[in-house]
Amino acid sequence: MKGSYLFTSESVSEGHPDKVCDHISDTILDLFLHADPQSRVAVEALATTNRIILSGEVRGPETITPLHMQNAAREAVREIGYAQKGFHWQWAQIDVLVHAQSDDIAQGVDARDNKDEGAGDQGIMFGYACNETPELMPAPLTLSHRILHAITEARRSGALPLLGPDGKSQVTLEYAGGKPVRAHNIVVSHQHSEKIDCEEVREIVRPFVLKALPDESWMCSEENFYVNPTGRFVIGGPDGDTGVTGRKIIVDTYGGAAPHGGGAFSGKDPTKVDRSAAYAARYLAKNVVAAELAERCTIQLAYAIGVSYPLAVYLDFHGTGQADEAKVSKVLQELVPLNPRRIREYLALNRPIYAKTSAYGHFGREPGLDGSFSWEKTDIAGELKKAFGG
Repeated sequence: MKGSYLFTSESVSEGHPDKVCDHISDTILDLFLHADPQSRVAVEALATTNRIILSGEVRGPETITPLHMQNAAREAVREIGYAQKGFHWQWAQIDVLVHAQSDDIAQGVDARDNKDEGAGDQGIMFGYACNETPELMPAPLTLSHRILHAITEARRSGALPLLGPDGKSQVTLEYAGGKPVRAHNIVVSHQHSEKIDCEEVREIVRPFVLKALPDESWMCSEENFYVNPTGRFVIGGPDGDTGVTGRKIIVDTYGGAAPHGGGAFSGKDPTKVDRSAAYAARYLAKNVVAAELAERCTIQLAYAIGVSYPLAVYLDFHGTGQADEAKVSKVLQELVPLNPRRIREYLALNRPIYAKTSAYGHFGREPGLDGSFSWEKTDIAGELKKAFGG
């Protein structure tokens, strides 16, 4: 990856139909974790024209009823800003088809007979970090997120009354010597009022694009700046396209710059290693890059349902390492326990911190005072440096 090439990543706004469903699912997860940190939750949502369907399985306080889940879903949609004829937070029909967690799954996850808790499912999870941005994330994805997040904040403040909640962005960067140098093309598609046309939308979003870039010299040529290429984007959100939880897994992670194990995050409590182990893998990879042991780091973890330790741990520095990968792997596993229960304890994941993860990426975010994004800390980078003579 040292040559000259183009690389592209996309993002979607919180009002994208799939992200609406992710936000609903994570809001319901937080509802259960707030009532009982040991709740087991796997809730998915489907949203279409004035209709939301909740399904999945839970094990938690009986005080949380279907009505509570309905109200949580409405509040999630209201926060995003949908009060449109075809999708309204107050009037949409909400069906709750959530049932109790299977006993067969529960017996594999629970601790019993001196056996530690097992993983909530089998699978492979990946973590990644690189030194392209201060967040140690791939630059095309970071810029794509920045554009939409800035537009959303302005829209929520009331500064952009002619834009709706739904939007997508896509950034293609030129790389020279393996480093990003400028934007080759930028695409922004954003829902808007029928009172304005495509050219007006173009000028509304332009300053947010420019602000997202490292400096204005990174801006692509005018002919490569695409805004609402279809010419109109008035009907948006679940009224324009059905949404489902868990369909934006590349947006949620590394924008295609790293492998993905295939498991979605939203709506799953942290006993599900799809979520917690992916967070742990990102934490380890980020600390490796922060410790300057590599410019790029990919980590793979593998688990089996009911088994209380990882089946395999794999590291790849992509030829940029300053230390042996096998030795770094050994030190990482000594510093951070990777069995499911200890991951949850180490990163303090049994808290209602997930609604804010549902849009603009689960990685590259600032750790919060409420314990959110704890996997973004670089607090073991110093120990890693010391272990390898730094």
